[in-house]
Formats: sequence, C-alpha cells, structure tokens
Amino acid sequence: MIYNLISSMQNQFCFISLSFNFPDWYEVQKTNVLIFLVIFSAMILYFIYHARKGRSFFVRKISGLEAVEEAVGRATEMGKPILYVPGLSTLDDVATIAAINILGKVAEKTAEYDTKLIVPCRDPLVMTIQQEVVKNAYINKGRPDAFRPDNIFFVTDSQFGYVAAVSGIMVREKPATNFYMGMFWAESLLLAETGAATGAIQIAGTDAVAQLPFFFVACDYTLIGEELYAASAYLSREPLLLGSLKGQDYSKFILMLIIIAGVVCATLNATMQTDIFCWFINLFKI
Repeated sequence: MIYNLISSMQNQFCFISLSFNFPDWYEVQKTNVLIFLVIFSAMILYFIYHARKGRSFFVRKISGLEAVEEAVGRATEMGKPILYVPGLSTLDDVATIAAINILGKVAEKTAEYDTKLIVPCRDPLVMTIQQEVVKNAYINKGRPDAFRPDNIFFVTDSQFGYVAAVSGIMVREKPATNFYMGMFWAESLLLAETGAATGAIQIAGTDAVAQLPFFFVACDYTLIGEELYAASAYLSREPLLLGSLKGQDYSKFILMLIIIAGVVCATLNATMQTDIFCWFINLFKI
C-alpha cells in the first residue's frame, strides 16, 4: 500500500489530503472471463450433484472402449497375455493420467478373466503408480493372489531403447491384445506396425494429433483426442467423472453458440457497414 501526501495552498489555508493506491488485484476489462468461469463451474457442479443423486446421463458409444471386454475375452480364449503400453510421457501429462485411469479398468477385466497383463514403463514414477492401480483393481475383484507386480516393470528412459524392448516383448510373448494409451511421438508407428505383424487386436488412444494417422492405419480401434479423457468416465460411470464430463460438454456447446453468433454479427457489421452489433462483439473481448 502506498501513501501519497498531497498538500496545497488555497486562500491562505493549507489543505492536506491522503490518498491510497491499491495494487492491481482486479482487471475490470476481464470481468467477462470471471463471469464465464463462474457459469461453467456452476454447470459442472450442477451435473456432479445430479449424477450423485442417481440421474443417468447419455454418453455416446465409443467403439474402442466397447471392444475392451471383447479384446480381454479373446486373449483369455487364446491363452495369451495382454500388453498395455501407457505412453512415453511423465505424470505431468494429462494423457498419462488418462492412460492410468483406463489401465485400472482393463486390469479389473484381466483379474476377472484371470489373464496375464504386461505393462512395460518408461518412467519409474509412472510404473510405481500403475503397480498400485493394478493391485487395487485385483483387490476390488477379489483376486489379490493373482496380482503379479513383476509384470509391471521399468524398461528404460531412452525413447527408442524402450521401443526396441516393447517390440521384443511383442515378438516373444505374442500378446493377443495390445493397448497403446497416452502420449506418443515418433515411436507410434513402430509399435503399432510390430503389433499388427504379430496378429494382435490393437486399441490405441492419444491426444497427439500428429500420431493419430499412424494409429488409424495400424490399429483396430483408435480413441481420438478427448475420447481418451472421457474414457475413464465412460468405463467407470463414477458420478464425479460423469458429471464433470457432461458439464464440460454443455460448456463447449455454449462456447460454440457464442462463436457462431460472433461470426454472424461481425459479418453483418461488415456487409451492412454499421456498428449496430459491435456491443455484442465487444462483450467477449479480452
């Protein structure tokens, strides 16, 4: 806080005033951001509340996730393991978090069908968390004796060293199903091509847009972008995740309507050479 002492002389009298200068804690021009933040937060809380009350929400079918049970069942019938590759990124990547959530549901299926699950990891911290997630999945299904921590192991932090090791596992173990979930870079096609050559069913999911075409051509099912984030809510039907998903969907729908209205107003302003719709456009300026 800064104090300014101002003195002035007027008509032979001395007037002293004290003024306070506050820091810039609030920027008035960004009030619209605050308003929309409150609205979207309220929508998410509203849907979480109703999801917890038991209200059912429609979530469209995601074919890649519908195929999880089929893929695990196929591996059980063939007596072969399932390979789960949780991406090559670290825990600060949201795609890795989504991959860990999906792994928990896949592990519940493998515990139920008594199928071997192999999870090679590139990051030691990711490996530790995945061991706990898989262990909890086996406990939830009443099969703690079937949990094998050695099947979730650290390989190497080298990108192509990891790819070589995972490709070797595919060739030696010949898993019936390969999952590629999380963040991938140049290794995506190498892994998917090797898996396709071994005849495995392959399900991939990533938010790396540049890698999606490689998964499209080499995998049976591919989760695109935000489908990876929605997968945990889709599989678990947890009220917290489901309510958050619906709240975000409606928020995006509102944003789309605002963008369309803004484009129409800007176009009318330009064609009619008027400023009649400028107030609407200025409403969303940051």
